[in-house]
Amino acid sequence: MARPSITLKLATTLDGKIATAGGVSRWITGEAARSVVHELRGAHDAVLVGIETAIADDPELTVRLPNYEGYQPTRVVLDSRGRLPLNSKLAQTARIIPTWVVTTVDLPGEMLAAQVKAIKVPSRHQRVDLVAALDALSKAGIESLFVEGGGVIATAFLQAGLVDRLEWFRAPTIMGGDGRPVIGHLNVTDLGQMYRFDRLAVQTVGDDLWESYELS
Repeated sequence: MARPSITLKLATTLDGKIATAGGVSRWITGEAARSVVHELRGAHDAVLVGIETAIADDPELTVRLPNYEGYQPTRVVLDSRGRLPLNSKLAQTARIIPTWVVTTVDLPGEMLAAQVKAIKVPSRHQRVDLVAALDALSKAGIESLFVEGGGVIATAFLQAGLVDRLEWFRAPTIMGGDGRPVIGHLNVTDLGQMYRFDRLAVQTVGDDLWESYELS
């Protein structure tokens, strides 16, 4: 099956946390880092999040930069059970910016009437089958995909060997063990099983560090 090239974006504390135990995540990184993320969005055909991030953060997933008048990427939500709220920013702006829900069920008529596009694929372990989802996105013309999370989605893409590039933003903060980790269990039992990347660049953006990697 074909698939787009995939960039995974992570924004964490130094100890790899993306939110407090209660789910508070705005904002871990600073304004300068967030501006870079907007630039990276604009360099991809589509931006993807999971349904938990879509519900918790109610993101717009648009490129919002001063005087920006360029391309707005397609917004994609992995939503196996069709839970995207009709009053979410994504659904409410679907008439203006292409918004696709990759799901295993039929979406409600109200969602389709809002011009949210449904992409129905098989399920795998009660979730969207990632390989089938990416094949469908590729067939729909998506050649580059910017994956913004959250942690469950980041873990799933890594487990499936579907990450080509990492853009990792680290804030100079430490949250501790009660914070939510950016990556979940990867079933690594030996050092040789670790996922390895080649570092391409490291630079500061405001108070944060921006690291770029590609798969070894």
